Amino acid sequence: MKIHAEGDVERGSARGTRVAVIGYGSQGRAHALNLRDSGFDVTIGLRPGGASWSRAEADRFKVAEPEHAARGADIVALLTPDMAQPDAYAAVAPALKPGCAVLFAHGFNIHYGRITPAENIDVILVAPKGPGDLVRRQYEEGRGVPCLVAVAQDATGKAKQQALIYADGIGGTRGGVLETTFAEETETDLFGEQAVLCGGVTELVLQGFETLTEAGYQPEVAYFECMHELKLIVDLLHEGGLAKMHEFVSETAKYGDLTRGPRVVDDHTREQMRAVLREIQDGTFARQWAAEYEAGLPNYTALMQKDLEHPVEKVGQELRARMSWLKAKKQAAA
Repeated sequence: MKIHAEGDVERGSARGTRVAVIGYGSQGRAHALNLRDSGFDVTIGLRPGGASWSRAEADRFKVAEPEHAARGADIVALLTPDMAQPDAYAAVAPALKPGCAVLFAHGFNIHYGRITPAENIDVILVAPKGPGDLVRRQYEEGRGVPCLVAVAQDATGKAKQQALIYADGIGGTRGGVLETTFAEETETDLFGEQAVLCGGVTELVLQGFETLTEAGYQPEVAYFECMHELKLIVDLLHEGGLAKMHEFVSETAKYGDLTRGPRVVDDHTREQMRAVLREIQDGTFARQWAAEYEAGLPNYTALMQKDLEHPVEKVGQELRARMSWLKAKKQAAA
């Protein structure tokens, strides 16, 4: 696998590069601020009248409606939510100059054919492996969040170069930029979210909490064991993988991990993971999500409400209210 570092990108190429950032959420704001600090000419494209428009102006950006922001831009970064991107692309398409690059931070809409760009433009991907606030904070501290880059359409012969210039501009080369494809980025990202990072972890927490409370243990104790202490383990894994986790947990915990973990996450779980991956690969998930969105999110809303009304949430709110260090951290972030 090719990994690009800071010395692999000619930074003089960034000077004068005009970028239209469409959307000013977590990623959009971080990208825009980092790019401007790296010497890019950045305009924000937004619908008028919203809170994001005021925030972008407060950050001293030029702000315009998407079509006007995209007109004449060398790179147009579509950083709106996945389901909003087809409309965002339709809004900027008439303004795209031949030979420009349309950039995505997630390959969903290109991979599943929900957006079909014109043949005379480059289509590229720069996907930071972290949330927008981390992308910005690391940049300000002289570091960077690793990024994935990919090319779906190379109309100019310079698409990869444009992707690397942009990745460097947001600080990605400081952490390392890995080449991938739109398909690989999209499918692995969705799988990670569904089977492990969001769906898998939260379901494991809820099932563990319910198992303990159904057996008669106090909900507060079950919360600490199944939710609160998760951060301690995740931090160890993040910092040093399995080796660091094994180094810092007890021998009893290690023995239970090695002998009981495979009984909980077993062959049946693996087969369900394979089924989830197949639905991502064949487009089943994308079609279901698009249909749910177009129907007004009825199932999504009901499932979300069920999650938020789970007993672990009530217990957690009460216990977290007593954790002064969480309040201090929240105030510092604000």
